Amino acid sequence: MAGDARPMGAGTPPVVDLRGKRGLILGIANQQSIAAGCARIFAQAGAELAVTYLNDKAEPFVRAVAEPLGAALILPCDVRAPGQLEAVFARITASWGRLDFLLHAIAFAPREDLHGRVTDCSAAGFTVAMDVSCHSFIRMAHLAEPLMPAGGALLAVSFYGSERVVEHYNLMGPVKAALESSVRYIAAELGPKGIRVNALSPGPIRTRAASGIDRFDELMARAAAEAPEHHLAEIEDVGNLAAFLASDAARRITGTIIPVDGGQHLMA
Repeated sequence: MAGDARPMGAGTPPVVDLRGKRGLILGIANQQSIAAGCARIFAQAGAELAVTYLNDKAEPFVRAVAEPLGAALILPCDVRAPGQLEAVFARITASWGRLDFLLHAIAFAPREDLHGRVTDCSAAGFTVAMDVSCHSFIRMAHLAEPLMPAGGALLAVSFYGSERVVEHYNLMGPVKAALESSVRYIAAELGPKGIRVNALSPGPIRTRAASGIDRFDELMARAAAEAPEHHLAEIEDVGNLAAFLASDAARRITGTIIPVDGGQHLMA
């Protein structure tokens, strides 16, 4: 089923070389996370990784992903907690002195706002969703900029519900639209410094975060039926795209929102 993690080394090997590159990954929750699939491909391609975990409860699940990949840094980071994101970048500065790429794969909306109509969402819920899911990426770009004097790559994770109304996606639709717009603006601003900014836009994938969306099983089934390939992306498919965008092979690609969804985005 889409989203099930395959064993380490299974599937198509990475076609890019990330040896000598150092990357930061935010958003691993467990082995089935999109960020976990990306981390595995980054590591297979030779990158040295730093990863974060949300809290003490999440730490063992993140370590189960990160330690087998030889992650150099495993750090706490709740972007809602004052100073934690800055502490991550301070540690990277002290340990590495530079950063070549980062992956932002975090999103959150309060359950009562996520399950209700956009029309009815609370100001507080909207603010939290935008802060965690969008503004944290802007903050990361700001913190990463001085660590990328020779250029680099910033990656975010979006969803096609940003541009089309997807039943039950609700509040996250406007939030992801804001994230995608931020990707384009930051790409324009940081382009002169050789920093590329792109977003990955997978179709529905069965992850812990996605389980919070109301009637997600129905969304998965409908998406698979509509996709030309009749098969949805798996987390390693997203990882292969992420590794390419983080590599020098993608040095002329920036400001893009790239679907990886079996062609679902083509269908009306």
